[in-house]
Amino acid sequence: MDTNEKIDIETEEIIALALAEDRADKDITSKLVIPEDLNGTATLLSKAPGILAGIDVFRAVFLTVDTKLKIEIRMNDGAPLEPGDVAAVVSGSARSILRAERAAMNFICHLSGVATATSIYVKKVSGLPVKIADTRKTGAGQRLLEKRAVAAGGGKNHRMNLADGILIKDNHVAVLREAGLSLGEIVTRAKAQNKSGLKIEVEVNNLAEAVEAAGAGADMLLLDNMSVADMRATVSRLRGQVRFEASGGINLDNVREVAETGVDIISIGALTHSVRALDFSLEMES
Repeated sequence: MDTNEKIDIETEEIIALALAEDRADKDITSKLVIPEDLNGTATLLSKAPGILAGIDVFRAVFLTVDTKLKIEIRMNDGAPLEPGDVAAVVSGSARSILRAERAAMNFICHLSGVATATSIYVKKVSGLPVKIADTRKTGAGQRLLEKRAVAAGGGKNHRMNLADGILIKDNHVAVLREAGLSLGEIVTRAKAQNKSGLKIEVEVNNLAEAVEAAGAGADMLLLDNMSVADMRATVSRLRGQVRFEASGGINLDNVREVAETGVDIISIGALTHSVRALDFSLEMES
């Protein structure tokens, strides 16, 4: 893509896959009905309130299809949207605009939906010293973009991948308990073999497990599907010894109550795995 505003290689690969999936180079309809020399202008309009995310990807899709297209970005990621707001204007070959339209719109609608959902959770815990975080429950191949959208909505990015942090989860524990190890011994083993210096987080389900993991040297505890009362008791018992992440069963109705227990992070898979797309339209004029 020949442009002064380069995007990273991973994003380029994601865009290439989306365009290949849509066979954008074989748009038979546009070839049949749109004259090759006809130019047009397309306006990206918000149709719902929300938070913008993915505008750089939107732009890059069009330039990947045709480097001669002109894209005017009027709003940046993280900007609040109201119905009727113009986020961008694309001009140039009408055929090229139509070839890129669906892929570009899929990205901007989905990523803005992620940012919008995140911002709603962030507002719910406003004033409390807690971060709303994403998880690895992302769409195949779109994790980088979805996590950027979470950040645009005011959230925190958790582990990007399995190499990005040490998190001993329930299935790790289940396998090693079958081999005769206790939770404390599992944490001790991880600390002894941790040459990277990464913090060690451990998933726990109750206060007893939390005390055992913390006593073995865990840096952070993932309080998984605990009741609010159990979270509060765990935080009260171990505050200052470890940090706390809450996850599982958290929604807009209970997120503030969870935050008030004193946890440091609340991770929510729904920010990415089941988010509703934000509504936009691309209005075309010749």
